[in-house]
Amino acid sequence: MQIAMVSAECAPIAKAGGLGDFVQGLSRALVGRGATVDVFLPYYDVSRLDSVTGLREVYRELRVPFHDQWLTCRVLGGAMEGVNCLFIDPRSPHGFFQRGRIYGESDDPERFAFFARAVLEFLLQSGRRPDILHCNDWQTGLIPVLLYEIYQALGLTSTRVCYTLHNLGYQGQVGESILRQVGLDPRRLMAPDRLLDPQDTRVANLLKGGIVFSNFVNTVSPRYAWEIQETDQGMGLQSLLKTHTHKFGGVLNGIDPSIWSPEVDPLIPVNFGSDSLPSKAANRQALRARLGLRDAEKPILAIVSRLDRQKGVHLMEHGIRYALAHDSQVVLLGTALDPVIAERFARLKHETEPNPDCHLELGYDEALAHLIYAGADLILIPSLYEPCGLTQMIAMKYGVVPVVRRVGGLADTVFDANYSDKPFEVRNGYLFDDLTEAGLESALSRAIGLWRGFPEYFRQLRVNGMRADFSWSLPGQQYLDIYAQIRA
Repeated sequence: MQIAMVSAECAPIAKAGGLGDFVQGLSRALVGRGATVDVFLPYYDVSRLDSVTGLREVYRELRVPFHDQWLTCRVLGGAMEGVNCLFIDPRSPHGFFQRGRIYGESDDPERFAFFARAVLEFLLQSGRRPDILHCNDWQTGLIPVLLYEIYQALGLTSTRVCYTLHNLGYQGQVGESILRQVGLDPRRLMAPDRLLDPQDTRVANLLKGGIVFSNFVNTVSPRYAWEIQETDQGMGLQSLLKTHTHKFGGVLNGIDPSIWSPEVDPLIPVNFGSDSLPSKAANRQALRARLGLRDAEKPILAIVSRLDRQKGVHLMEHGIRYALAHDSQVVLLGTALDPVIAERFARLKHETEPNPDCHLELGYDEALAHLIYAGADLILIPSLYEPCGLTQMIAMKYGVVPVVRRVGGLADTVFDANYSDKPFEVRNGYLFDDLTEAGLESALSRAIGLWRGFPEYFRQLRVNGMRADFSWSLPGQQYLDIYAQIRA
């Protein structure tokens, strides 16, 4: 099976969040199961190409219609871990992907609308006919629209589209001029059953377009798939998703065991596994030494997260204060784009700096993230919503017990030590429901209490999490089953 994976991100080449990990992990899993995968990416000036071998020009003069003109691109190709990568490089005064970053430009809708058209134009002009176009998030939402409205009539008749929604908080609401720029007719498409935004009838919704025109739509956990149909987490698209429920589902993400495994991780001082758990103590000591925490018989609560509203920053702050007040240590690694949140955590860092049981690292450091997972005992994830979440899966592989809010992929992967209906050997953490300080305390107090009062039971929770299969093996097969279904 031939799959064209189209995305704004793919780790480690271009990564701003979990989407990059998804594209990398799923593409490798599909190749491992015998599929041929081409990953299409913009050729950003910030792309990390050290992981790409054999980079070369595969198409020199790709002419792409845009506005009332044709823009010329070149297409570069190379291999990354067995996956073929193709880069769209527009040569025009717009400098679409020469901005020093992946997202955050005022013309993001134009940049990614052009990318969508360029991918399809390349498939048409090069004679490539993938069985599946796998598109991701609003940046590629126009691809299924363009395929149906323009490119099927030009010869891309057998290609089917799977469209993955990673976060409905970002939908790509744009003026209808964006549609004209790539050759689409707003008079046809600005309709309630097509691209018209359900909450603002003056704009088009690119995510909605992807949902309407794709052959199958999924999100990145079964629980989130239910939540965005039945609760306000649908962000205005609940009715649309229910209309298309016959082609909608949820597939839980995986993590890459070659990157996230304490048994082989080169970034931690001492490797360990579920059968050599005492070796985790050396990593705990190294973490304390690195961050200046005192050596004390206390549990270490970790937070490794973006610091934004979705992640529950107000509960993070309360959790830090609660843990410190209950004889625990706290480490945080995170960054905030919102200046208000950034200032809030800067003040908290200043306040806690004299405390030998607390260290807040306001930035991102990949090696430190690995060390935190290797050394921590508990991890706090109090998200308002969480489409899937990789943090809890990674943490559990390193013997860290998660304390999480029961939403999205957190609810699909964390099973409460006290109240789950799962067998004890599957239970692996603590959950709370209410988005309140009392709700968080109910779970965090149970977790700290178990660490302190019943160390053997706490150890078993660690082992349960470490032995769970969070790899891409099962999700990879589930996606292949989806592809086969829509091809049929």
